[in-house]
Amino acid sequence: MVMPVSWRIDLARSLTIFLAVVGVAGPVTYEAMAQGPKPPAQKPAAKPPAGKPLGPKAAAAAQQAKIDAAGPSQIGTSTLARFAYMIDAQTGAVLLSKDADAPMAPSSMAKMMTVYLLFEDLTSGKLKMDTRFNVSERAYAITRGTHSSTMFLEMTDTPTVQELIQGIIVDSGNDASVAVAEGMAGSEEAFAERMNKKAKELGLTGSVFKNSSGWPAEGQHVTAHDLGILAWRTIKDFPELYHYYSQREFSFNGKTQPNRNLDLKSVSGADGLKTGHTEEGGFGQTTSAIRDGRRIILVLNGMGSMADRAQETGRLIEWGFRESSNVTVLKAGDVVAQAPVWLGTQDQVPLVSSQNLMMTTVTGQQSQARMIARFDGPLPAPIAKGTKLGSVVVTYPDGRTADYPIEAGADVPRMGAFGRVVTLARHYLLGWLS
Repeated sequence: MVMPVSWRIDLARSLTIFLAVVGVAGPVTYEAMAQGPKPPAQKPAAKPPAGKPLGPKAAAAAQQAKIDAAGPSQIGTSTLARFAYMIDAQTGAVLLSKDADAPMAPSSMAKMMTVYLLFEDLTSGKLKMDTRFNVSERAYAITRGTHSSTMFLEMTDTPTVQELIQGIIVDSGNDASVAVAEGMAGSEEAFAERMNKKAKELGLTGSVFKNSSGWPAEGQHVTAHDLGILAWRTIKDFPELYHYYSQREFSFNGKTQPNRNLDLKSVSGADGLKTGHTEEGGFGQTTSAIRDGRRIILVLNGMGSMADRAQETGRLIEWGFRESSNVTVLKAGDVVAQAPVWLGTQDQVPLVSSQNLMMTTVTGQQSQARMIARFDGPLPAPIAKGTKLGSVVVTYPDGRTADYPIEAGADVPRMGAFGRVVTLARHYLLGWLS
């Protein structure tokens, strides 16, 4: 909740009204401090009884030593991953960052951009789920004679867009990715240009795509930070299509394959997104999980095995939900400030938040948000309830700032003609003695 604020209202009201009368009123910035929500108390870790063997805890200790040896994160806990990035999707708070802006090989996580563009064309109507694409020799050959992932397309196939979506997401099919690229753009090179254009539009400043599948290519790289943005935009922009990322298996041409994202089964709330592996980049995964309406997105890359990838993803998702929580900074309708009104039936109008605002707090740390209400004043009557009148700038504990609209919380009619004359006369003739 917003703490009561001393505005020195008599002096401020008189000064701003005087400036309005003589025609030189300008923006007036009002500042209000928010009471920082108290994070939940952190329970101390239980200690094993002295003198007794640790049993399974010895293995856990060895695993922790391995994690610690991998090097510290810049934000958050340590991790086995070479690259890591975790955000709270509701608030944008960064919970974990380890070389998150360093270039890395995307492997099959690059397919998230291919799927994004596919979803975009479906949403715009350029494609339909039953639209069929051909399978070129290039699409067929990319998985033949290699150990790369495949949908098992044949050159005689004409798969539908819906089948190719599942072939890319569930099977991680490189053949499916090439078929989509050629079907949508004519060639994989042209499709890569579209991928890079979309990357710029989405703010992926550290990513360059060379193909639709993530197949190793000179000059191709992404960042964990960028993949986190791409994951969040996929979830936000295509809520009606995102469910394909949680699909656990898919059958095509008589072959059923499980989703390589093992955490879909083992991690509560996990509903996407994409795994990846190359010799250059190691094992990686972009994951999202939602619990009680709160969503966390995690990107890991550069791990040594599929088992490490699944285990580390699960461990960090649990850590994220356990060690942080979201609290309300402002509720829609909460009063942020009282603004002076000129020639109204009331001399003030409450300015209220137009939406609920959340912030992420870390367990065991005291946190608060700072709020500054900004608007031009005094506000001339009449004023209608719900009219946008300014913004509240919120500075979060991690240093991020964001602007949110504030609006009139009540109607303020204009004074009648007699009241306006009296008010003007009082200020012109009696000055500040009134």
